[in-house]
Amino acid sequence: MFIRKTATRNKSANESYVTFRLVASQRTGKQVRQITLLNLGRQFDLPQKDWPRLCARIDALLAGQAGMIPEPEAIEALAQRYAARLIAAHPGPASTAAATQPALAAVPAVPDPVYAEVDIVSLQLTRPRSVGVEAAGLAAMDWLGIDPMLAGLGFNGVQRDAVAGLLIGRMAAPGSELATARWLRERSALGELLGADFEAMPPMRLYRTSDLLVRHRDAIEDALFSRIQDLFGLSVTVTLYDLTNTYFEGTAAENTRAARGRSKEKRADCPLVTLGLVLDSSGFVRRSKMFAGNVAESTTLAEMLKGLAAPKGALIIMDAGIATAANIAWLKEQEYRYLVVSRERGRQFDPDQAVETLTASSETIRLQRVLSEDKQEVRLYCHSAGRETKETAIAARLVTRFETGLATLAAGLSKPRGQKTLAAIQQRIGRLKEKSRGIGQHYEIVVTPDETGKNAAAITWTKTPVEGSMLTHPGVYCLRSSETAWDAATLWHTYTTLTDLEAVFRGLKSELGLRPVFHHTEDRTEGHLFITVLAYQLVQTIRRKLELAGDPVSWTRLREILSVQQRVTATFRQRDGRTLHVRKTTTAEPALRRIYEALGIDASPGGVQKMTV
Repeated sequence: MFIRKTATRNKSANESYVTFRLVASQRTGKQVRQITLLNLGRQFDLPQKDWPRLCARIDALLAGQAGMIPEPEAIEALAQRYAARLIAAHPGPASTAAATQPALAAVPAVPDPVYAEVDIVSLQLTRPRSVGVEAAGLAAMDWLGIDPMLAGLGFNGVQRDAVAGLLIGRMAAPGSELATARWLRERSALGELLGADFEAMPPMRLYRTSDLLVRHRDAIEDALFSRIQDLFGLSVTVTLYDLTNTYFEGTAAENTRAARGRSKEKRADCPLVTLGLVLDSSGFVRRSKMFAGNVAESTTLAEMLKGLAAPKGALIIMDAGIATAANIAWLKEQEYRYLVVSRERGRQFDPDQAVETLTASSETIRLQRVLSEDKQEVRLYCHSAGRETKETAIAARLVTRFETGLATLAAGLSKPRGQKTLAAIQQRIGRLKEKSRGIGQHYEIVVTPDETGKNAAAITWTKTPVEGSMLTHPGVYCLRSSETAWDAATLWHTYTTLTDLEAVFRGLKSELGLRPVFHHTEDRTEGHLFITVLAYQLVQTIRRKLELAGDPVSWTRLREILSVQQRVTATFRQRDGRTLHVRKTTTAEPALRRIYEALGIDASPGGVQKMTV
């Protein structure tokens, strides 16, 4: 075994370059031929003086021999990698060769027995690599036709492999693109399932592929959602819209969209970017877009929906942050229906006019439906006992804090060093109201001056709750809609689909590594967010199939079950002195097998490779 350096010329690109190959001599009859075992590519940078040591170490690994003298880390890592590739590339029994496909029948054909007499003590188990999430991810990509779609957009084979690595890496081990590159090299069997060498793929390939994905964002999102509609028979009737933001680690000085804003993760110390999502009621993403971190939610709606192929009359559901009067007027002008949280401050609720409905958790919600005078809009006043308990507790805490502050000011008037100046007392009361989160409006406060008119002699207050506020109507909120023909229960239950969108954002952040962002440039940041959105589409596809099979499960739990399965190389010394290598996937445990059966995936991804040296 030796390494050959070969000069090659690409005529179409008029380019000359050098490749490296691992070559062995093989005798056929009276002739000796040299055969290429592996193409090591153009980026093989081991110094030539170390080539013989590398080849010797590969031979030793294939023969199941431990090295007498430890090799340098660079040589050992390459030897382990190339030995593993040689074993993985060796065909296994004919009946299991087809098992390398990611999505097949759940019960593969039983292979013919293959017997060998081995020394059990010589057993070595090497190269463990995860395979469960990878198999499920590849199956989802196959169902959605992602590979042919990318090929149609001009992605070459290496780029399509990189896309699979980015998306499935985000599903299995959420993190940055650099963390994904390490996962692909060190922990995953995805390269085996794809026939790709991720250990030879530089991280820059992943970054440039993410740039390419962003460049084709609209085409990819349209094609994916169209395929999802066909796959699950979805009819587009409801559109959910909302935004979230994520923070940067670092200053992100080169990113023009990184800006300080109200962080939903309470990271006011970091610059932010905002992600807007348009979803169908089934939970699949129809459109995504990155905005500046300080963008006003109400200004984004028209920009997102204008490029969306939503049919006239589609129902738009959104929360109060986006449901401004201007946005509702725009929806009416564009002939969209709407169901939104009202931004009106005054609360009202008449229990005698209310009907009851139940939440998914069996909580009773009381609903009062009120039609506008022109009969063009309906308002739904909703009362939740759980929400009332929460708001009552919040109000009690704020009231106690505010009254304690007033009492402290009043007590200070009788202390020798207490603040007594009339102007200063008025100023401190103003600050107290400012920090009271609206509780100050419910109090009439009187500051009585002394005979000089310069100092305060007493502070008294009276609590007078303002009608239509949280103090008088705890647990009440209002929805408004153009659906004047719907009854109260239908309106409320339709609106609750917006909670699915909130669950999507939680999944993107906690399960799929949306936050934080480590990139400094705008394009790379957008790529990171878009990869997360695409990975979510794969996750949602898998979960949807399981739901249809009667086995709903969160992605966190599903990932735990899938990640147990590994591919391992077992190496034995045979009686005849030769070394047997078997590369095989561990047996699926019952919970995992049930998932594979529901998804129609082979329970032993990657099949079996057998090599005797």
